[in-house]
Amino acid sequence: MLLDSPSGKRHRLSDRTRIYAIGDIHGRLDLFQKLVRMIEQDNALRPRAKVKMIVLGDFIDRGPDSAEVVRALQAIAAKTRNLVVLKGNHEQAMVGGLAGDFDALELWLAYGGAATLTSWGVPEALIGMHDVRALLAAAEQKIPTSVTNWMDRLPTTYRAGDYLFVHAGVRPGVPLDRQEAKDLLWIRDSFLESGEDHGAMIVHGHSIHEEGADFRSNRIGIDTGAYRTGVLTALGIEADRCWTLST
Repeated sequence: MLLDSPSGKRHRLSDRTRIYAIGDIHGRLDLFQKLVRMIEQDNALRPRAKVKMIVLGDFIDRGPDSAEVVRALQAIAAKTRNLVVLKGNHEQAMVGGLAGDFDALELWLAYGGAATLTSWGVPEALIGMHDVRALLAAAEQKIPTSVTNWMDRLPTTYRAGDYLFVHAGVRPGVPLDRQEAKDLLWIRDSFLESGEDHGAMIVHGHSIHEEGADFRSNRIGIDTGAYRTGVLTALGIEADRCWTLST
């Protein structure tokens, strides 16, 4: 597929570069492992190139295997520099909540954080007791500080050629180098409904589109609701072309 911006410019990566961007994993280790195998097979069929895999955030919560997904991502990152993991709003909420921000903790638990705590071995009965101090103490015992420190340090964007990769999107009308983290991690309607040229093709997750990747003139959404649909999607990009892979 060829993509043109609202101004008519065709977006492209630099020569001999290939990117695979992965949408919101949300604790589905099974789908992530399957998609990685699909990416490896797809890549093997194409000419040699400098390959980068980008995870667009929200790799935890809702699904059953958040702890294992984190371990898998960290294991890949330890072996290669070709993996970029971006921060999503769920990672931000987890880091803030476990640091003692009660508002962030309440938000995190309301949107799938309980599944993440369970995946690290925090007892479900304790999660349901609403004893915040006991819950935080148990989480501190089960979840290594190295994990939350790693999540806290994750970047919010990655730029390659005419593409900007981000979890949620960007604030229309604001230069890309002046975007605020809250928008990069949380924005929805004002970004999704905008037809403006943002200065780059925005590749994002965050907003579920169950029908498949959502291709627009100024953005590509690849959150296909994996935790509830069983469909995890990757966007492949090379030169001025792109394609999708889905479980």
